[in-house]
Amino acid sequence: MKKLIFRRFSIDIAGFFLLAVVSIGLIVWIIQAVNYLDFVSEDGHSLKVYFMYSVLSLPKIVGKLTIFVFFISVFFIISKYEDKNEMIVFWTSGVKKIEFINNLFKISLLLLIIQLLFNLFLIPKSQDSARSFLRNSEIDFFPFLIKSKKFIDTVSDLTIFIDSKDNNGVFENVYIQDNSDNKKTQVVLAQKGLLGKKNDNIFLILYSGKILNIDSKKTSIVNFEKTEFNLSRFSTKTILFPKIQEQKTTNLLRCLNSYYKYNKTYNTRLFRCEANVIDSVSREMYKRLVSPFYILIVSLIACLLIIKSKNDFSYSRFKFITFLAGILLIIFAEISIEFITDDLFKNSILVAFPLIITFMMYFYLKSKSKFINS
Repeated sequence: MKKLIFRRFSIDIAGFFLLAVVSIGLIVWIIQAVNYLDFVSEDGHSLKVYFMYSVLSLPKIVGKLTIFVFFISVFFIISKYEDKNEMIVFWTSGVKKIEFINNLFKISLLLLIIQLLFNLFLIPKSQDSARSFLRNSEIDFFPFLIKSKKFIDTVSDLTIFIDSKDNNGVFENVYIQDNSDNKKTQVVLAQKGLLGKKNDNIFLILYSGKILNIDSKKTSIVNFEKTEFNLSRFSTKTILFPKIQEQKTTNLLRCLNSYYKYNKTYNTRLFRCEANVIDSVSREMYKRLVSPFYILIVSLIACLLIIKSKNDFSYSRFKFITFLAGILLIIFAEISIEFITDDLFKNSILVAFPLIITFMMYFYLKSKSKFINS
């Protein structure tokens, strides 16, 4: 009987949790996808790159939502059982409250392990894959990216302006400023222009214009009837190298080990671990390794509902305070990340905090369940 009760309770929590994660995650993903569309397309990348970049952000979104959604799921299911008097059926069927707490704690431990796997491996890998996808993709200046009467400066050292564009993709009155050479600036003016592709390189084919080569000493002017301006040699302004949150967990651990143990830097081809990034690396490792332990605390907070009878006149207020405590703890879990620095003593306190609170909450509930056992 107990196994059936615990199985049903677990299925109800899992069902509500998955439904909430998918629903909220989808809303957040759509909002972010719109932002990514501006970011990726305006930076000269194709819609395929935009789609892959946004899809690869899904694990990060799920990871962000896990603690909040799990608390809401547990709180909602226990509240529903209380409202329907199903908790009374549990107690009269021989289920002890500490057994109920232990069962929920096991579910929390399972979710904690899954969250750790997400944080340590899946999320960094997906974020790095998204960055690699940008790094290895071509910059595509499709006709719709170059707009009339708008300065386009989406790549480094290059500015493009056109007066108008007809239905055939022909540009009128083209202005190009090339700052890729540190010693001089090149300005190209043309009456007409057209996008073209040759040997996988993207060109602006320009007609009837002049090229101005401007340096500190002189300006030279070259007239032309037709010339080609290679756009593929310019690089995107997008950050192409992995950010700290996209680095492998092993790289971050080696970085901290080198800094604290040997007082040395740890560098790879795509990651430079120096003193100025230690705070950020420490915060990232805290987020990956310690933040998931708040899952245990929020589940125990929700268990507070079973130690007070719903017939108590103050139950509604107690229920509200319990919910508020869970939400405030989740907010603290996010804020505490910013308190992480290169100070090992302070960091140790923040790392130990969720573990200490977990033990305190568990033994408090255990002691209360002995005296209030229906």
